[in-house]
Amino acid sequence: MESILTYEYTLNMIYPDDSQILEFMISPSKRNEGYRYLVGKYKEKLYWHIRRLVGDHEDADDVLQNTFIKIVRNIDGFQKQSSLYTWIYKIATNESLNFIQTKKNKYAESLDGSQVEYIKDSVYFDENKALDHLQTAINRLPEKQKLVFNLRYYDEMPYQDMADITDTSVGALKASYHHAVKKIEEHLKATI
Repeated sequence: MESILTYEYTLNMIYPDDSQILEFMISPSKRNEGYRYLVGKYKEKLYWHIRRLVGDHEDADDVLQNTFIKIVRNIDGFQKQSSLYTWIYKIATNESLNFIQTKKNKYAESLDGSQVEYIKDSVYFDENKALDHLQTAINRLPEKQKLVFNLRYYDEMPYQDMADITDTSVGALKASYHHAVKKIEEHLKATI
């Protein structure tokens, strides 16, 4: 009799639980199958997490690809001190923040002393003005508050998982989220 597997339904697909995906990825003969399961299970979740951080579809695709490459290259070093889910979100978060920093550095280097107006990305999930204002408010947050807000609000991630991903205390994360919400509310009140 086959062992009973824990399955999760995602987009009408059935995926093994994270511990089984990890076993497949560590096994040389099942690594490709494990990789397909990992990508199938987490591609959409990670894409939207990254997209909310970097703002642009093409950039999010690039960061997502780099995230999966980094996961595959480092899977043998995964020490199981956190869940696989937390570990891959941490990698996605770090890749996103590194991308944002690199983009800022390139932008700063490209300025020749003239004043450049910030042009907001016009691609949104919905062209409704309220969503535009919300996204503008989120983009104005400091990077740490933006990250915490996105993880908590959009991904509904528990504070402890966020603490594992960001190496920050739960109390500090709660404070960051509170400050982010207040800043977003203030911006929305002023613009709507």
